[in-house]
Amino acid sequence: MISKKASQVSPSPTLAIDSKFKEMKANGIDVVGFGCGEPDFDTPEHIKEAAIAAILRGETKYTPAAGTLKLRKAVADKFMRENGLSYKPTDIVVSNGAKHSLINAFTAILNPGDEVLVPAPYWVSYPEMIKLADGVPVIVNTSEDEEFKVNPVMLEAAVTPKTKAMVINSPSNPTGMVYTEEELRAIAEFAVSHNLYVISDEIYEHLIYEGKHVSIASFNDKIKDLTVVVNGVSKTFAMTGWRIGYAAANPEIAAAMSSIQSHAASNPNSIAQEAAYAALEGGMEAAEKMRKQFKRRRDFMVDMFSSIDGVSCSKPHGAFYIMMNIDELIGKTLYGTTIRNADDFAQLFLDVAKVAVVPGTGFGVNNYVRWSYATSMDNIVEGIERLKKFLQAANFQ
Repeated sequence: MISKKASQVSPSPTLAIDSKFKEMKANGIDVVGFGCGEPDFDTPEHIKEAAIAAILRGETKYTPAAGTLKLRKAVADKFMRENGLSYKPTDIVVSNGAKHSLINAFTAILNPGDEVLVPAPYWVSYPEMIKLADGVPVIVNTSEDEEFKVNPVMLEAAVTPKTKAMVINSPSNPTGMVYTEEELRAIAEFAVSHNLYVISDEIYEHLIYEGKHVSIASFNDKIKDLTVVVNGVSKTFAMTGWRIGYAAANPEIAAAMSSIQSHAASNPNSIAQEAAYAALEGGMEAAEKMRKQFKRRRDFMVDMFSSIDGVSCSKPHGAFYIMMNIDELIGKTLYGTTIRNADDFAQLFLDVAKVAVVPGTGFGVNNYVRWSYATSMDNIVEGIERLKKFLQAANFQ
């Protein structure tokens, strides 16, 4: 018998869609995938060379649990240089991906029954991570009319005596929305007034197309002390497989996260840490080129969706996702199948048009599907053409 905790955790729908897409492709099926959130660019050469050099130097042994001092200093320098945040290397914990950093953070701060406010749409793993840490996710629903953003009034309505923390993800997966400085200041004041921890996931920090990134921890010492800032090299430097994330927190939380990690994983990959150091110290030229390409793809997709009957979308300002609204299709019959929710649409779209998108149900919304534009323009053009034909031929009633 598996544990009660394990039985309550759902598998990742994004990875499930990506796995099915890859299986179909391997079987020779002409399928186009928009599921996984992974830059389609190669890791920059100077980063790969740093990893090769580390191997040749024999840097293949255990490192300190929280990461090498060299890398933690580089992360601290990054926070000061880019975010105006002052951290000591001992306040930094380098982990096996930002996902690992989030698990460490939730485990470090939550006791059984503690509630965590999670704005929806949310990244699929937040509620499951909270459950794994014995917490209770409390979903705070937003709407497209509000740009999928949460505000203090909405948060206040969800607070209970058991509320311990809240999650902020800007730029957002899956919506691509970006909080303004004014909006974040209001949320920071709310968190401080209730003495709530803030888990601030900033992994898409450098993929913003309008506006600018502001870390919620940067406003004052009170909110900084309550915030765990989570980031990493995966999205900015096309290093998803290298599995290096990092978090910054007050000394007590950082020490707890390091201790947890020491038992769970010993330490992050030693070779990947050298590559991450090269990434943080090597400038942003490659990242900026990637950002410009993503913006071009985003603009094209938004224009296309706005011209197709039956679907719509808002323009995201960051990350590399678009939430396509399928409200008009809910309750309709397409190809003999009644579309009750995003799961039905995504499955039918995959079966008929051979296009893989992620249903919004995994993100806490039933009438949206997520498209990732972290794929080539050729794939994007092909996927949208298939969407047009799929809807035109459906003759939905």
